[in-house]
Amino acid sequence: MKLELLSTEATRIWKRASDSEERATELLQLEIDLYKKLLIFFQIGESCHFVFNFQEVRFDFISDEATAMLGYAKDELTPELIMENIHPDDRASFLNCQDASVNFVLGLSPVKQMKYKVRLDYRIKKKSGEYIRIMHQSVIIHNDNDGKILRNLVVFTDISELKKNGKPVMSYIGMDGEPSYLNVDVQSSREESDLLSKREKEILYLLAEGKPSKEIAELLHISKHTVDSHRKNLLRKTGAASSIELINKTIHEGLL
Repeated sequence: MKLELLSTEATRIWKRASDSEERATELLQLEIDLYKKLLIFFQIGESCHFVFNFQEVRFDFISDEATAMLGYAKDELTPELIMENIHPDDRASFLNCQDASVNFVLGLSPVKQMKYKVRLDYRIKKKSGEYIRIMHQSVIIHNDNDGKILRNLVVFTDISELKKNGKPVMSYIGMDGEPSYLNVDVQSSREESDLLSKREKEILYLLAEGKPSKEIAELLHISKHTVDSHRKNLLRKTGAASSIELINKTIHEGLL
């Protein structure tokens, strides 16, 4: 993917996430204790962290460790520089992940948005010219009452020794009891919410409550034959082998 397209599309995605009536004009003052509390969710190796401003498409804060890890002075580091140095083969995946993660968090309530961290990996070039693979993790730290994203905390961790090869992957990690969604297929994530029809979801909810087909048919005012047909379609669409597996799978993958 060409760098110009990557930069343009990434900026469009970030702006969409922060299209808020709450236009913050001053730098959000984050206490150092907040950083410490948040960073315990990320630390697994050599790391640095940033506060990313979605509205202004800039970093409001860059940790001192960024220079040691990437080789650039703090005043050199910008979102544009980061994108410029993503490995060309990983740029399309990075953009798909950004789009998919924005879709995901915008579908959550403002409170739940802050209970998820997004995790993905890709290769990035240091100032020395060496490529390293980083784990990119982010959590929202500032949003508005409408759920528009204003700022998030981004942590880069060098995982070059842990993952030498393989395609980039993305996961949504739930905190404070929220479910996690691992190794999300970003190519199909935009269509994931449409995988099941409204009627199929209604039947799935009733199945999860332990109701048999006959009772479901009566509640929805449709025939038992129609219910059974929907149940077969549910198994086919989800790849589940039984109703129990169907319910477990759809709950785990967030389709309910």
